[in-house]
Amino acid sequence: MPWLYLRGICSGEMSETLGVLVGQDASGFSLSVVSALKRKRQDEFQQWKQRALDQARWAYMSVDGIFSSLRSEDVKLCSLVIIGVNEHGQKKFLAIEDTVRESTQSWRELLLNLKQRGMNAPKVAVGDGAMGFWSALDEVYPQTRQQRCWVHKTANVLNQMPKLTQAKAKTTLQQIWMAETRSQTRQSFDQFVEVYEAKYPKACQCLLQDRDELLVFYNFPAHHWQSLRTTHPTASTFATTRHRTKRLKGCLNRTGMLSMMFNLGQCAQQRWNRLRGFRQLGKVIAGIRFKDGNEVIELDQVAA
Repeated sequence: MPWLYLRGICSGEMSETLGVLVGQDASGFSLSVVSALKRKRQDEFQQWKQRALDQARWAYMSVDGIFSSLRSEDVKLCSLVIIGVNEHGQKKFLAIEDTVRESTQSWRELLLNLKQRGMNAPKVAVGDGAMGFWSALDEVYPQTRQQRCWVHKTANVLNQMPKLTQAKAKTTLQQIWMAETRSQTRQSFDQFVEVYEAKYPKACQCLLQDRDELLVFYNFPAHHWQSLRTTHPTASTFATTRHRTKRLKGCLNRTGMLSMMFNLGQCAQQRWNRLRGFRQLGKVIAGIRFKDGNEVIELDQVAA
């Protein structure tokens, strides 16, 4: 019945969504053809999940939990998503997996799977501070530095303030992460607390609790800061997932949702440009030190 329903109303946005499910324009296709294409894409997704990851070295990864309108009993389903940046500056989806919550155990299983498939320890992981991901990362890749997403952090801080104050506070927060040096950033942190702590202590506490993890990007090339400060590529790629799953309620199961996300991810990464300053990634992976975005020249290098 669900596919007959789709076949009958497959026009406009619904047709586009069905196309995402099967990986190509499905308008005018018969039910049997659509079903065959759908199975093919699901098989490709399963093969993709088992591919080796040791053919490139990975410098950075960005992680997020994407909630959909699909439910498991009374809980919304959540997809755990990881995007990696390899030594060539290419941004690739490394994992798309479903669960019911962003628990430490779910992230641990996903990271262990990546490690078993040959993925090295990235230098930095970028994500929201509220996830169980960080505990799992400490267990599986303890060498990887933790960078909190400034977009998520800004939203969380502003949620603790009245709407009339948010615009001005947002500008002050932008001055923090846009500062050219870590010392300037710390001054901006102190300024924000001085201005807002008396009236909005929860907002200041939210900002300060991840202070060190918000500033890790200063230890890496300045060309990379734009990518290290936020998980935006992950969120923007799947911005339509909630809407599409809501429109297809009753016609889409967990397997179909993951297949849709896989297809959306594959299409998105084909359009992504290489990371700015990708030639610096070799130095990052080799462990060359950077301070305030600039390479630190050691004394032995100068002598040589």
